[in-house]
Amino acid sequence: MKVTKDLVAASATPMVLGILAEEDSYGYAILRRINELSGGELDWTEGLLYPLLHRLERLGHVESSWQSVAGERRRKYYRITRGGLAELAEQRRQWATVVDALKEIWPRTDFTTFPLGGFA
Repeated sequence: MKVTKDLVAASATPMVLGILAEEDSYGYAILRRINELSGGELDWTEGLLYPLLHRLERLGHVESSWQSVAGERRRKYYRITRGGLAELAEQRRQWATVVDALKEIWPRTDFTTFPLGGFA
């Protein structure tokens, strides 16, 4: 199954903020975590993640700093700010509203009763 670009884009901010609320992280580790959390269904690229991180930084939701670990190359770590935590809380509220509405709609929809070719 391929998750549509629209759904990936809509969920990107709360996913990244949620990961950074767990712990500070760097780009590649965030990409791995997204892949792990989705059971491999979300295979984000650097081209999706880094512009998002830069936007979140401009908005004041995350901060970054370069860190060196012995024996490894320098990495740019991101951490969530208080403003980012407030944004995450708002994102959670909005997503809960969407999920609750979908939960109400889907159990009442019997997709097996639609005639073949019944949609334009």
